[in-house]
Amino acid sequence: MSTCTAVSRDLDEPMSGTAPTARTWLLLEQPGPWGAKALVSSHLDPALGRALEAAAQDTGVRVALIRRPGRHADCRTPRVRQVYAAHTVPGRVWLRSATTGDPSRLLDLDFAALGRGDHHSFDAALQGRPHTGDPLALVCTNGKRDRCCALLGRPLAAELAASGVDGVWEVTHLGGHRFSPTLLVLPHGYAYGRAAAHSVKEALHGVQEGRIVLEGCRGSSAWERPGQAAELAVRAATGEYAAEALGVVRTHGEAPRWEVTVAHADGRHWSVVVAQGASLPPRPESCGATVLGAPARMDVVAVRELATAMAS
Repeated sequence: MSTCTAVSRDLDEPMSGTAPTARTWLLLEQPGPWGAKALVSSHLDPALGRALEAAAQDTGVRVALIRRPGRHADCRTPRVRQVYAAHTVPGRVWLRSATTGDPSRLLDLDFAALGRGDHHSFDAALQGRPHTGDPLALVCTNGKRDRCCALLGRPLAAELAASGVDGVWEVTHLGGHRFSPTLLVLPHGYAYGRAAAHSVKEALHGVQEGRIVLEGCRGSSAWERPGQAAELAVRAATGEYAAEALGVVRTHGEAPRWEVTVAHADGRHWSVVVAQGASLPPRPESCGATVLGAPARMDVVAVRELATAMAS
């Protein structure tokens, strides 16, 4: 039986506008095995996991667990855990790093402020500091959510680590199992699908140079799905690859059609019409699905640059 990834690839399902959504990512190191809902089904205290989920709700913050690539049968609790927080909205992008011996300290964070891009509570509670190393490459490897993430994600993470790529971590869930291996690159928050080691290295090199690689890109987690598709369409139409050059400033309408306004840091604006369609023929949206589905897709209908007076 074909995997959901193989079917999606064979049908050439578009990936634009399928990234997970989060203005801010909060990442906690948790070695060992992960269950399907990792925050409450790992060796992390499930009460803490539930409390973190509740604290992050409706704040724009997404909490995920990370671990170093490799074997994960070790049940020992680490004495010191790595913690990261990253805000992905252009113009206010940052990545902070900390360590803690007590993961319950994350409950001292002001999640609403983190979602707005304010990192002061992270710094105060965890002695956070700017991350000065390489960008983070987060590869989804949680086979309990979908076997493709383990079968394809774990070898990719291991290959990247073995080749000396710093900043590579396994992560619990990025959505879009059928696009495995899936990847999130921080600090800018662009997600990628059907990733290979050479393309990941190119994306990371791009971030170090302050540019975004569009090949295999699913969109920026800073925006909802119509905004993700619209921003990528403007980049493709204009050849603009600078990491923080574009932002989504307005989304008007509702499914199945939106008009999205994308702004450039230099003052230019574009109107992008995005329509929601269905990916046909029906296919498995994950390997555990018992019913075939028609995943929603974001189709860009039109891209039009606005005159300055209209944009304002």
